Order: sequence, then structure tokens, then C-alpha cells
Amino acid sequence: MKFKRILAAVLSCALIATSLMAVTGCNDSNGSGEKKEDGTYTVGICQLVQHPALDAATEGFKKALTEKLGDKVTFDEQNASGDSATCTTIVTQFVSSNVDLIMANATPALQAAVSATPDIPILATSITEYGVALGIDGFNGKTGINVSGTSDLAPLDKQAAMFKELLPDAKKIGIIYCSNEANSKYQVNVVKSELEKAGLTVTEYSFADSNDIAQVVTKACEEVDAFYIPTDNQCAKNAELINSIAEPAKKPIIAGEEGICKGCGIAALSISYSTIGYNTGLMAYEILVNGKDPAEMEIQYDDAPVYEYVAARCEAFGITVPESYQAIAE
Repeated sequence: MKFKRILAAVLSCALIATSLMAVTGCNDSNGSGEKKEDGTYTVGICQLVQHPALDAATEGFKKALTEKLGDKVTFDEQNASGDSATCTTIVTQFVSSNVDLIMANATPALQAAVSATPDIPILATSITEYGVALGIDGFNGKTGINVSGTSDLAPLDKQAAMFKELLPDAKKIGIIYCSNEANSKYQVNVVKSELEKAGLTVTEYSFADSNDIAQVVTKACEEVDAFYIPTDNQCAKNAELINSIAEPAKKPIIAGEEGICKGCGIAALSISYSTIGYNTGLMAYEILVNGKDPAEMEIQYDDAPVYEYVAARCEAFGITVPESYQAIAE
């Protein structure tokens, strides 16, 4: 009987220890609960598509973590070439490899990562509105799950106001965006409402994939005076194509970010993708090294967006640009 009482006590202690490990494991371990003894980390990066804005965010992220961790951090960087299904394949591979953290660059990458794992910490960047991206009603700045990150949202009301400031004669505005990007639709709804409040007529021109862009833009050029393009990844990837149609048709474009503006626009109110990427890297350090819980980390924003313009296009359109705007290097 004495032996049985001792055995029961040992088993009880073991159960308590196991429970404590399960509760505290997220502070000093990777996604599987396995403690990191050597102080090294592997971070999986899934970027939706290659274009200047997303590239800058990824480079900023890597720069911040490398400054903090040096050669103790290894990046498995993958690009999905604009395909959401490929994002799923990439993050599934990260989960199988048991990476310590996943960085998802753009909304489809984030959605794929969230579907793939409820355990491995996920940080995202280049997300306009997390509530929309993750389907969270009443979003309050924290996701409550294994996700946090940074947003690329610039003040949409101020972007809409740029039309009256720079293009006072434009009465009919077209908005071009990819219908498969939820965050693009969110921006479209807000900007459309603001433009209509200002007395402008607004028409949406959406496309499902890049093969339809030329046809959609050509049709739009016949019907409107100017365009707005939100921070849309497919538009960013195809900005030069859009410009090849809109510029000869003498249709000026106000864009949601610098990269699109450089490719086809006259002006933008843009956040810095390098900055939000860098800040995402600092958040990653807090999670990996200091045990922060992404569920309790506030989404961060770039609070210093910049008015920018493309000098050559503005000159060609005869637009007088306010002194507060900064010229984009060509």
C-alpha cells in the first residue's frame, strides 16, 4: 500500500508538471511546445506577390530581426507569385517544418497562415483592415488569436480629398481594383462614400484576375475623368500595364500607395512599407525572445503617411502640386 501511495504521488506530480508546461510553453518554445535551448530561430516568410511595396515590407522585417538576432535567425522566404493556393502550400510547409514564427505579407498569405495553424505565432504586414481580413466583427485592435502585425492603411478620407485638391475639374471618378481582395473592397467602399459626399459620380471597375485588367481599364477610360486605385496587390503588380492604357487616354490616377503611384499615378498619400515591415520585425523579436502573446498585441499603424507625387506626370497633366507634397524619385 505504501508503494502504491508513492506511485500515485509521483504520477500526480508528473501530471501537474505537464499541465504547467502546456500553460507556459508559449513563452519559451516554438509552435509545438518544444523549448528552444540554443537561442536560434527559424522564421517562415510567405509573401503573396513580388512588387515594390511588399518587397519593401519583407526587407524591413528581415532587417529588424537581423539587427536584433544576427545569425541566430534564419529566414525561409517564399513568394506565392500572386496565387492564394500557393500561399496555402507555402504555409503548410512551414507548419510541417515547425518554424518558430510565420510572417504573412498581404491578406491572402495571412488567411492561409491562420487556416494552417492555431498554434505557431503569426505576424502579418501590408494588411489594410484586420477585421475584414480575418472576419472579426467589432474588431478592437487585437485579434484574440495567434495573430498580430502591422497595417498599411492610410487615411482614406484624405486620399479622397486629393481629387478636389489636385483635379478640381474631374467630376466622374472610376475606382479600379481586384474583386478577390477583401481589403481592396473595404477601401473602395470608404473612398467611394467620401467622393460621393463631395458631389462626385463614382463607378467601380473590378477585375477577377490580371488577364482582365487591360479590358477593364480600357472600358473605364471611355467613361470617367480620373481614377482611384487602392492598395491592391494585383494593381500594384500590373501598374505599368494600367499606365500604358490610362496615360495615352489622359486619365490621371490617384493611388493608395507609393509603388502604384510610381507605376501609373500622379499622386498618393502613402505609408512607408519599409517602416511597417521593420516594426513587424520588432514585434517578432518580442514574441520569439520575450514571450509576448500575439493575441494580446495591438495591430500597429504607420502614423506618418506622406503626400507624394510623380513630377513628370503632374507636369504633363498641368497639375499644380502643393508644396507639402514630396516628389517620388524616378
